[in-house]
Amino acid sequence: MLKQTALYSAHQKLGAKLIDFGGWEMPVQYTSITDEHLAVRNAAGIFDISHMGEVTVSGTGAVQFLNSVLTNDIRKLAAGEGQYTLMCNERGGVVDDLYAYRLCDDVYFLIINASRIEPDVAWLQAQAAKFSGELKLTDTSHNYAAIAVQGPRVAEFINTVIPGASVSAMRVNAVIDLKKNQIGGFKYNGHSVLVSRTGYTGEDGFEIVGGDESIQQLWAQFLTVGQPFGLKPAGLGARDTLRTEVCYPLYGHELDEETTPIEAGVGFFVSLDKGEFNGRSVLADQKANGVKKKCVAFKMTDKSAPPRPHYPIWANGAPVGEVVSGTQSPSLNLGIGLGYVPVEFAKAGNVIEIEIRGKRAAAVIVPKPIFKKADK
Repeated sequence: MLKQTALYSAHQKLGAKLIDFGGWEMPVQYTSITDEHLAVRNAAGIFDISHMGEVTVSGTGAVQFLNSVLTNDIRKLAAGEGQYTLMCNERGGVVDDLYAYRLCDDVYFLIINASRIEPDVAWLQAQAAKFSGELKLTDTSHNYAAIAVQGPRVAEFINTVIPGASVSAMRVNAVIDLKKNQIGGFKYNGHSVLVSRTGYTGEDGFEIVGGDESIQQLWAQFLTVGQPFGLKPAGLGARDTLRTEVCYPLYGHELDEETTPIEAGVGFFVSLDKGEFNGRSVLADQKANGVKKKCVAFKMTDKSAPPRPHYPIWANGAPVGEVVSGTQSPSLNLGIGLGYVPVEFAKAGNVIEIEIRGKRAAAVIVPKPIFKKADK
């Protein structure tokens, strides 16, 4: 049986089309993917992200433990700061990509992918069993629901919905004072919520984590307060087109246990100079000596149906790779995608072909991100 978030009945009332996503019954769209996508790019959109997982790591050994299992350097975080990072196996393959936040001195909060909650927690517990320092690792996913409010106009009304100063280690006078990747605790209708200035769309925005009741109330209030600013509810369809335009990876597409962060193009989030961590030797070798395949971005140059995952990529008359993410870009009104090709074909400007329903259509490899606001 599919799991349902605290906002399930709200989605039903809004007439959402619901699908199975990682074992959750989630809204893929309310009106149309294009409509919701453009609302986020031009005004504001609100997403249910309650399916995401949360893990709390605390204790005097938390920093040492997290730096041994994550690729980024957790020591860079002051209280109230977060960073994008990855967990790798010994082969350098990605177990998951995630956000890690330092809430206070020895307490860290990990936001992990919905489809990876059980394997991630099992993997972290296995690593913790080998760790000798003082450590407490807790899967707190069942305690939380979450929403993301994204778009250029969100900053105009978020303080109306969540008024007042923070009540956490990150001291700010208002939600709007949070900087990118900062997280703060705030009071909302007598309850505590965590608000971070981050997102998965390429737009300014906030993610809010709290109890079911708080998130239900916030969802309803955002829809009311945000309506004059163009806020619309947005589903997984728009979330996917938005993140593909800005080349943010999705686990199971760009990332998996056989693909390294270097191959995926997120090597910036690998801190080789921090000491030993899972997969470091493989990643250091790839950084020094190069990789055999790379994740590239492309645009279609012919009129065609949209590219989709698993479609073959051709170059010089032969199949050389595979699309991992592909869609019709609502912002650019053309087909775009991400795929893996051998390094020799990965240069921006290289002409390739995407095999779509048995026919090849022309495309060109482009620099990441595929979409920038100035392109519009």
